[in-house]
Amino acid sequence: MPDASISANKIETVGIISKPRSEEAVRVAPELIAWLEARGIQVRVDPETAQYWGRGTGVPRENVAEGAQLLIVLGGDGTLLSAARALGGRNVPLFAVNLGNLGFLTAITVEELYPQLERALAGDYRVSKRRMLHTEVWRKGQLAGAFEALNDIALAKTNIARIIDVEVHVDGRFMCLYKADGLIVSTPTGSTAYSLSAGGPIMAPSVAALCISPICPHMLSNRPVILPDDAVIELTLCGDNVTYLTADGQVGQQLERGDRVVCRRSEHTVHLIRPEGAGFFDVLREKLKWGER
Repeated sequence: MPDASISANKIETVGIISKPRSEEAVRVAPELIAWLEARGIQVRVDPETAQYWGRGTGVPRENVAEGAQLLIVLGGDGTLLSAARALGGRNVPLFAVNLGNLGFLTAITVEELYPQLERALAGDYRVSKRRMLHTEVWRKGQLAGAFEALNDIALAKTNIARIIDVEVHVDGRFMCLYKADGLIVSTPTGSTAYSLSAGGPIMAPSVAALCISPICPHMLSNRPVILPDDAVIELTLCGDNVTYLTADGQVGQQLERGDRVVCRRSEHTVHLIRPEGAGFFDVLREKLKWGER
């Protein structure tokens, strides 16, 4: 499904999440808040933004979007990934402004901030819907952890020069045993992140799929596998090597032998506001220099 236009209710409250320790955010955040307040719009901010603003202590990041009709993210892709998880399934569009280096997902530049925000406040914007990935860790029949990710989850070794053994089942049927440095399960959004570095394919954001990508597999025949997004992927840790699970490279937990990691399509979607005329392949060419010789 292509990116779709959506109509927004009148925006009365805006949440703001900012990148920590960002000199650019120190400048942008106070100006942005003053601009919003001059238009009668209330703001809810996280602790980082409150520090840049010099007022109050803010609210926990996972509560910023509560009661808001728009969530502004000031930072890079990492800040956006954190904000996407903090939404907690709320149907609040993300207006992501790139203050980072790459800005693959945060497509709005600082120079475009106010013109694009004027359009967003008027309800004149387009969104790209991105499905998240839900992951559960089961240990001895008990739920030991649960994570939402916009990009991916990864199982990776922590010991030097040791591989991990992961048995993979899809929809209850055995697929294969991977011997590798690690394993990545990614969404289409995450296909251009860690999975791509591990040799995985590029998937258009609208594709309803999940991808399993091994990291430095022992057998060269172990290649990335694309599955329908309604598939249930079960990863079982077979060896004793220390292995860690991470979601979006930011949160996670250490695994134990016999742990089952169950991945499935999340019930939550993220609505990313996209600049007019910025297509997926335009961003690939600009940000990743894709297709250049």
